[in-house]
Amino acid sequence: MSGTTDKVKGTIKETVGKATGDKSTEAEGKLDKAKGEVKDAAHEAKEHVKDTLKH
Repeated sequence: MSGTTDKVKGTIKETVGKATGDKSTEAEGKLDKAKGEVKDAAHEAKEHVKDTLKH
């Protein structure tokens, strides 16, 4: 799953958790969002390294 997908899924879960008072679902959503941020950062770092090696 891409970072963006994880962030969207996390936002939905977090919102549903808040709306229903389900702290577990809310926490899962926050975790998914964080996972998406990490994936995006790793992808950006990987692309930066590739670009650096090309030059």
